[in-house]
Amino acid sequence: MAAIPIFIIGADTLLLYDLLPIIRFAIKYSNFKSIMMISLLKNTLLLCLLIGFSCNGAFNKDKDSESGSIIQMESQDDKIVEAAARLSEYLPVLKGRIGIVANQTSVIYHSGSQKYTHLVDTLLARNVDVVRVFAPEHGFRGTADAGEIVRDGMDIKTGLPIISLYGENKKPAFDDHDLDRVIFDIQDVGARFYTYISSLHYVMEACAEQNIPLIVLDRPNPNGFILDGPILNMEHSSFVGMHPVPVLHGMTIGEYARMINGEGWLKGGIQCELEIVKMENYKHSMRYHLSIKPSPNLPNDKAINLYPSLCFFEGTNVSAGRGTELQFQIFGSPYLDPAYFKYQFTPVPNQGAKYPKHENKLCYGMNLAEASDLKRIDLSWLVEAYHGTNDKSDFFNSFFIKLAGTDELRAQIESGYTAEEIRKSWRPGIADFKKKRQPYLIYD
Repeated sequence: MAAIPIFIIGADTLLLYDLLPIIRFAIKYSNFKSIMMISLLKNTLLLCLLIGFSCNGAFNKDKDSESGSIIQMESQDDKIVEAAARLSEYLPVLKGRIGIVANQTSVIYHSGSQKYTHLVDTLLARNVDVVRVFAPEHGFRGTADAGEIVRDGMDIKTGLPIISLYGENKKPAFDDHDLDRVIFDIQDVGARFYTYISSLHYVMEACAEQNIPLIVLDRPNPNGFILDGPILNMEHSSFVGMHPVPVLHGMTIGEYARMINGEGWLKGGIQCELEIVKMENYKHSMRYHLSIKPSPNLPNDKAINLYPSLCFFEGTNVSAGRGTELQFQIFGSPYLDPAYFKYQFTPVPNQGAKYPKHENKLCYGMNLAEASDLKRIDLSWLVEAYHGTNDKSDFFNSFFIKLAGTDELRAQIESGYTAEEIRKSWRPGIADFKKKRQPYLIYD
C-alpha cells in the first residue's frame, strides 16, 4: 500500500518540476512588461500550489480509507495459531499411555506454509507414548462415505491400532488403567448435524466414567460468525443432533466441550476432567480457510458455508450434490420443474458417495457455487424446492426431523410459511441460547 502514496507524491513533484521550463521560457522570451511577467509567474505558481493541495487531499483521503482496510486486514491476517501447534502448552502433561481422537485434519502446520505434519507423527517423534487412535465418522483418513460404518483397523505408517467411533459403538470403551490421558483434535464446521461434536460428547462421557483427563486442542469454527437455526427439541435427539442448540451454534469445538460439561449434558450429569488448549489470534468474526477437507463431501470453503443451508435436503428427495464435484454447492432432483430449476446434473458414484441419491438420473436444480457467502441459514432454496416438486407427499423423509431437530420446520413448510416467517419463529430460541452459551465462550 506504501507504493500508492509514494506514487502520488512523486506525481505531484514531477508536475511542479515539469512546469519550471515553461516558467523560465515565459520570463526569457515574453514581450510583456515586468509586471506582467511577475503576474504570470504568480498565477503559474498558484496553479501549481492548487494542484499540489488537490493531490495532497486525494492522498489524505486514500490514506484514511486505506488505513481502515489495513486495520481490517490485520485483524483477518493475524496468523491464527491452532492449539495443536502450541506444543509447549500440552507436551509436559503427556505422561504415560496416551489415546488420540483424530482424523485427517489433526495436523500441525509448518510455520509460514501449508505444509504440515500429522499430530500422531509429531507426538511419536517426541517420544510420547501414543498407544491408540480413535477415529470418528469418515475414518482416520477421512475417506469413508457419510453414514458408512467405519471398521477398526491399524495405521500402516505407525502400526497403531485404529478404533472406530462410527461403527457398532460410537462411544469408546476405556478399560481401567488403559489410558492415562486422551487428546481430542478434530476440525469441526460448526453445524449441529456434523457428527464430530457427537463423537466429542461420547469421548467426554467415557473419559468421565473412567476418570481419564481429556485435552481438547481447539480449532477455528469456519462458520463461527453465524448463530442461526431452530433449537433442537430433545425429543428428536440423535447422533446428528444430541443437544438443545441451534443448527449453527457459533462456537469452537473447545467452547462446545465446555458447554457440554457446564450444562450437564453427559449421562447423569457426570463431569469430564477437561482441559482446553486455546488458539492464538482467533476471533469468532474471522473467516477461516480449511486447506484439508474436513470430510469427503465438503471439498472447499464454499461448500462449508452452504452446508448448513443445503444439508436439510438430505432429509428430502432432493440431492445436495453428492456424486458430483460440486457437493453441497448444488441441489436438484428428477422431480423438480425444469422450467424453473434450469441447472442440470447427474450424480454418479465417486469418493465419499458410493451410492449417491438419484444415481445416474438427470436432476434439475440450482448451482450455487458462485453465490455470495452466506451470513445466515438460507431456507429459500428448501421452500422453493418443496413448492416446485411434482409430488409433495414424497418430498420429506424420516431423516428430515432429525436434521431439523424439531417437527415444526416441516409443518411450517407444508403449511405455506415463507422462509422469513420461519426464521422469525427461531428468534426467541436463538436469543435464549446466546445467553446460555456466554459463560462457555473463550474468544471474542
